Amino acid sequence: EPSPTFRHFTLNFTLTNLPYTADLEIPSTRRFISTEKVINYYLDPLFKRSSISPVYTGCRVMRFRSMKDRDNTGLDAVCSYKNDSRIATFDREKVYQELSNMTKGVTKLGQYSLEKNSLYVNG
Repeated sequence: EPSPTFRHFTLNFTLTNLPYTADLEIPSTRRFISTEKVINYYLDPLFKRSSISPVYTGCRVMRFRSMKDRDNTGLDAVCSYKNDSRIATFDREKVYQELSNMTKGVTKLGQYSLEKNSLYVNG
């Protein structure tokens, strides 16, 4: 049995109630690390309830971006899953739809408010 390979997809969305600050630019800062932890705390359960649940292995925030004069913060993450027979193909439309439903139409992620049309799932 060959060991499963990992596949990645990008996830992007905008948080409208997280003001952007310069320390979110640097992955080693306390603010970056704590914000990423909170994001993952909310994201992981969503993926664990999604169609890719059996193969999902986690997301990493790659960067936070300043949006709309620093009032909003954009987020770029890379998520990974094991490529195995339990999931025929990664269906980004389906995953997008599931995330959209679970975030109340891309408006809410835990304590965060999301910009409605900001979610992108790219396989």
